Amino acid sequence: MQTTKSNAPRSDPSGSDDLDLLILSALEVNGRASFKRIGAALGVSDQTVARRYRRLCAEAGLRVVAVRDPERLGLDQWMLRLRCVPDTALTIADALAQRPDTGWIALASGGTEVICGTLPRNPWDRDDLLLGKLPRTPSIVEIRAHQLLFRFYGGPSGWLRKFGALSEEQIAALRPEPVREPGPAGIAPEDEPLVAVLERDGRAVHAELQRATGRSESAVKRRLAALVASGALYFDVEYDSAVLGHPVSAVLWVTAAPAALRTVGEALAHHTEVTHVTATAGPSNLMATVRAKSTVGLYDYLSGPLGHLEGVQHVEATPFLRQVKQLTYQTPPRRTP
Repeated sequence: MQTTKSNAPRSDPSGSDDLDLLILSALEVNGRASFKRIGAALGVSDQTVARRYRRLCAEAGLRVVAVRDPERLGLDQWMLRLRCVPDTALTIADALAQRPDTGWIALASGGTEVICGTLPRNPWDRDDLLLGKLPRTPSIVEIRAHQLLFRFYGGPSGWLRKFGALSEEQIAALRPEPVREPGPAGIAPEDEPLVAVLERDGRAVHAELQRATGRSESAVKRRLAALVASGALYFDVEYDSAVLGHPVSAVLWVTAAPAALRTVGEALAHHTEVTHVTATAGPSNLMATVRAKSTVGLYDYLSGPLGHLEGVQHVEATPFLRQVKQLTYQTPPRRTP
């Protein structure tokens, strides 16, 4: 497929930052697309895509992982703010990162607060963490729990699409093949071995999926396609956003007037800086994660697009001091020049 001029890399693909964005955007559309298919959509060779992909894995922590969609599966999801005794926050964050039911773990507030999202697979996962482990941890001096009620943006809707790097023709060429009647969203017990492999590596080859499930290649392909088409599972692209020139991340705890909750949430969903926004129960009624090019860029967003939204009553910004975990793996320390 030929790309349009506006969507082709602007310089030599072996060194173009534009190509990084294009490849990441392609993986966001279809995390299991082959290098050949991505190359054809972008107008570069599959060897170029493979080489750049490996470099992004090594230097930016790129990984493609399968994620269960809690909203489609009807599972409770929480965002926790844990105020810790000084010098204990990193230890607590590292311990939480080892749990399969946690994600989006970061240190904030000068290293005295841990922000942690939950990824429960059933109600017992939630109770074990919220009612069992955390209250018995003596170095945690305060727990603030925000239940996530309604997602305005995030999950299967990836942040990179806001850059508009891909044309509609390229997106269409990359999308998975449609599935007829995929059935209701659900993950059956016999699907667990398949999902477990993909949660570790969303690009695992079919031979590995066959070994894990004991199914034929055609059966694996059909079931995986149905899980994705039903919305039970989606593929997320994880990477250090500094590679795209956005090294600053923060969580915003927003209080909107009740009558303006939906309009504010929908407006936030369209802001370029916002990677995820959801209505919450708790001290605030909206939570958003944002990425910025600098602390000045974060200030410009807070005082500009966000500050001008009608209905916003209060905003607390919590910049990340260090991100410990995204979804299913621990983030390595960012390299310094």
